[in-house]
Amino acid sequence: MSKYEVLIYWSNDDNCFIAEVPALPGCMSDGKSKVEALNNIEIIIEEWLETAEMLNRPIPEPSYIQRRIASGE
Repeated sequence: MSKYEVLIYWSNDDNCFIAEVPALPGCMSDGKSKVEALNNIEIIIEEWLETAEMLNRPIPEPSYIQRRIASGE
C-alpha cells in the first residue's frame, strides 16, 4: 500500500466513487464502491511512479512527509 494521501469522493456525473492523489498530478481512478476505488488507485499509483521514473521526472514525496518537514518534525 502506498503512503500517498488519497481523496475518495462520489461523482454524480460519473455515477461512481473517484479516488485521486493530490501529490501526483493526473493520478486518478474510479470504482463502484470506496473499496474498489481505493484498490484501483493503488495500481494507478504504482503505474504513475513507474512512468515518472522511466521518463526521469521528479517523484513527489508523500504529503505526510511534506507536512512533517514543513513543521520541523
